[in-house]
Amino acid sequence: MSCRRACLYGILPLLPLCAWAAENTAWRDSLPEVVVTGARQEIDLRHLSQTVSVVDSASIARSQQSSLLPILTEQVPGLFTTARGVMGYGVSGGGSGAISLRGLSGATGQMMVLIDGHPQYMGLMGHPIADAYQSQMAERMEVVRGPASVLYGANAMGGVVNIITRRRQTDGVQTRLRAGYGAYNTLETEVSNELRLRGVQSVVSASYNRTDGHRANMGFEQYGGYAKVGYAFSPAWDIAADVSVTHFNASQPGSVAQPLEDADQRITRGVTSLTVRNTYARTSGALSGFYNFGHHYINDGYTPDTTDSNVPKAYRFDSRDFMAGVSAYQSVQLFRGNRLTIGADYFAFGGKARNLFVEGAREGEADTLINTIVHEAAAYIDLRQHITSWVTLNAGVRVDYHSLTGVEWVPQAGIALHLPQAAELKLSAASSRRRTPTCAPRACGTTNCRSPSNSSKGGSPTG
Repeated sequence: MSCRRACLYGILPLLPLCAWAAENTAWRDSLPEVVVTGARQEIDLRHLSQTVSVVDSASIARSQQSSLLPILTEQVPGLFTTARGVMGYGVSGGGSGAISLRGLSGATGQMMVLIDGHPQYMGLMGHPIADAYQSQMAERMEVVRGPASVLYGANAMGGVVNIITRRRQTDGVQTRLRAGYGAYNTLETEVSNELRLRGVQSVVSASYNRTDGHRANMGFEQYGGYAKVGYAFSPAWDIAADVSVTHFNASQPGSVAQPLEDADQRITRGVTSLTVRNTYARTSGALSGFYNFGHHYINDGYTPDTTDSNVPKAYRFDSRDFMAGVSAYQSVQLFRGNRLTIGADYFAFGGKARNLFVEGAREGEADTLINTIVHEAAAYIDLRQHITSWVTLNAGVRVDYHSLTGVEWVPQAGIALHLPQAAELKLSAASSRRRTPTCAPRACGTTNCRSPSNSSKGGSPTG
């Protein structure tokens, strides 16, 4: 006789057992979903020593937002962003789009934004570009609130935001169109097409968004496009390539007390990647390469009512940056409850920036401000052991070589305690040790040189 039927028949001695079975079934039915960011491979959320928040595709679709940051702010505890107004974030002095997680900021190199596990930030100044993270590309988002430095480097000391790009899950073709219009002449549009047939899948989407803003000189206009194509050779192997390009024009009005004129920005950001993955019962891994690029053309503007700066700027800030890299890892289950991950990364990033004079510069006035390329190579190993049904331990170490700052060691350890129908306790700690940055004056244009990948992120997000 089943437990449910016994309860219906009123067999009193079995009632405690029925209550326990109902609770145990509810616990099994409410198991956390599988995530990939905390360990680089699919893993039960309970077996991570970091706290992970997941924003799924249904939540992104319901939000009707063109940008991903407002969605994260609403649904992820401890994550904060600063917005400039009705739409858009912008960059440069006075620009918003700052992202912080548990008080640790992306602008200071303490938390990282990823797209499919690849780091995304301005190659010269090192800060995230908020307006480049659009909902048209995202299938889901995973936010690790806690150290993830072994897998993603020292810039992930406070956590990571991983944007996982769209991938059609079922066979067929689907086309979607979204459009909205509101106050301040605000327009949001998006069209997308998804296809999956006989192992081939593709996603193509485009968007256009604009607003006049709620103040003068606060307009914003954005064009975006995303394309992805993939092919599954077998149930265990697949390949995918994608490209995303975003261009936006933004104006910064300044404060109400000291409004700005001509504070205009023209920014283009691009992301490309190629990934080969394998997924077996006891092992999984990937080999991927990516290339990000950006062009920033900025007029910092002037305050017409201020005596010292009431003249339009005679120059524009002009920069071109890039970030390229290769990442490889393989995860294997040696025995039940165990997971060992070994990987290596190589990144190169940098670019050129200068003050471009509008009417021609005098001799020596248009010197290059920044002209540098930084190289970084790393190898890491991460071991996770599921001790019992309610205890998981993990430990790992990462060794980086940075062309400006030398060798860095990042050890990390954590513990996760979880019980059915009870609160979870997760503790994770990491330590980063990097030598003092040293470089020649020629590399950065100054004898007080700082690494664009880390220490230079403490400044204001110019460019």
